[in-house]
Amino acid sequence: MKLLLHTCCAPCSAAILEWLLANAIRPTLFFFNPNIYPFEEYEIRKNELKRYAQSLEIDFIDGDYDHERWLSLVKGLEDQPERGSRCLECFKMRLLATAQLAHEKGFTQIATTLASSRWKNLEQIAAAGNWAVSPFPEVEFWEKNWRKEGLSERRRILLLENGFYNQQYCGCEFSIKKAVI
Repeated sequence: MKLLLHTCCAPCSAAILEWLLANAIRPTLFFFNPNIYPFEEYEIRKNELKRYAQSLEIDFIDGDYDHERWLSLVKGLEDQPERGSRCLECFKMRLLATAQLAHEKGFTQIATTLASSRWKNLEQIAAAGNWAVSPFPEVEFWEKNWRKEGLSERRRILLLENGFYNQQYCGCEFSIKKAVI
């Protein structure tokens, strides 16, 4: 399996990476999150994950930060709740970019760490992932529920062990309003 793993942050990625490596799967990480706001938050999350990937000697690809394009994509959906239609459009954008990169670089599968968060709708993620790979028949979306097999608990342990920065909102400015910071 040649896996391109879309990643959102170090806390959500750590247990997944540990599991993948323990199962002889060495992914390449793709950090593509133009939804994250403000830019300083984006940089903190990216650099934290990059540092962790380097410690594991895992390849890391830095995607574009085009927040204005993301804003235009979700225009009119600003007031949607978490797990609403704004989130679906956001997932589709990020996973399409992942599928396209996989196609260009010869990866056979994509997956996402978004499926580890209890705040995200797994059905939306699966729909977005399967939609994203549909133009690329050689690329498959791996619908793995990263919340099971003790990975949620392991996430908490690795967060503490590594002293990761742990954000309190998904990343977009519309979720900040709802977050308890």
